[in-house]
Amino acid sequence: MSSLSEWGRVDADGSVFVRTREGERQVGQWPGGDPEEALALYARRFDGLRVEVELLAKRLAAGALSPEQARSSIARVRRSIESAQAVGDLEGLLGRLDSLAPQVQAAGEQRKAAKVDQQRKARTDKERIATAAERVATGNDWRSGGDRLRTLLAEWKELPRLDPGADEELWHRFSSARTTYTRRRTSHFAELGEQRESAKAVKQRLAKQAEALSGSTDWAATARAFRDLMTQWKAAGPAPRVDEDQLWRRFRAAQDAFFGARDALTAAQDQEYAANAVVKRDILAEAERLLPVADPVAARTAFRKLAQRWDAAGKVPRDDLRDLEARFRRVEEAVASAESERWARSNPEARARAVDTVAKLEASLARLVTQRESATARGDVRAVREAETAIEARQAWLVEARKAVTDFTP
Repeated sequence: MSSLSEWGRVDADGSVFVRTREGERQVGQWPGGDPEEALALYARRFDGLRVEVELLAKRLAAGALSPEQARSSIARVRRSIESAQAVGDLEGLLGRLDSLAPQVQAAGEQRKAAKVDQQRKARTDKERIATAAERVATGNDWRSGGDRLRTLLAEWKELPRLDPGADEELWHRFSSARTTYTRRRTSHFAELGEQRESAKAVKQRLAKQAEALSGSTDWAATARAFRDLMTQWKAAGPAPRVDEDQLWRRFRAAQDAFFGARDALTAAQDQEYAANAVVKRDILAEAERLLPVADPVAARTAFRKLAQRWDAAGKVPRDDLRDLEARFRRVEEAVASAESERWARSNPEARARAVDTVAKLEASLARLVTQRESATARGDVRAVREAETAIEARQAWLVEARKAVTDFTP
């Protein structure tokens, strides 16, 4: 009772008073009742106010309230305390509310700084998004560019608004980039559609030409024609997917029909020519025994007969043709080369030229010997040395010239 009587009292007629700095204030009426019970009731009302103040302080400390919410809550609780029908240290509760003011002020400044940082970051992010969108808009990534722009738009929507001027400017950049990309993409696919329709017309013509050639038996000319058609097919570019597959099946079927018939005929011919290859291998074995050529005349006579038999043997399978022809050609070239060398050695005109060269060198050498003797007699050392150098050169040439004469067949 003593602690409660410090903050309030009940008079004789049951009026309940609370003591404040300005004096007593009547907060209620408790007629005919126990004064102590009256003070206890009004003290519990005070405890409710104190709990409300402490809860407000905790929420403010935890950052659960914005500065505006905190100020509004403090003002509301203050009004409740000032008009409270309670007994207790109401002045102390008001002081506790006043002590929250610096926290509210600090929270406001912190919230303001956070908002500035948030705006700065949001501006940076929106500038990045606008720049990225502009990069997509000027590129040619038609497959994933649209997905990229949708992702950027989702990012934009998650960001807070900026001040109206900045936000509008950046949104205009972003929106314009999206519009530009959409228009360019639409134009690209429209142009691509036209190109594919044009390619379709070309490939329809090529498929029809291929089908017309498929039954030809002019194997070499038609094979060249098909190669030319394939070159045109590749150069035409893709047709619409459904048409492309259908036209390619037509074109390929025509090719397969022609080349299949040609290969079947070739296979039959190869089987027929297999016996010819056996004959030509025997002829080739005889021809290769002529090497190395010892007697060019006999070798030429023998090779002529072998060549006649070779031609008479007929065609051979394609797989054998290159090797057999190359080996037979090497024998022919060796025989021809040996015969050319024999002719060069027996050529009378060439031998006469060689003999004449020997005579001229001998005469020149005799003159140089005479010049050396004369210079020696005069004591002209320089002239002697020059004559001896010239004599050495002529002697070397004469050795080679005489050898050339002996190489000729008499």
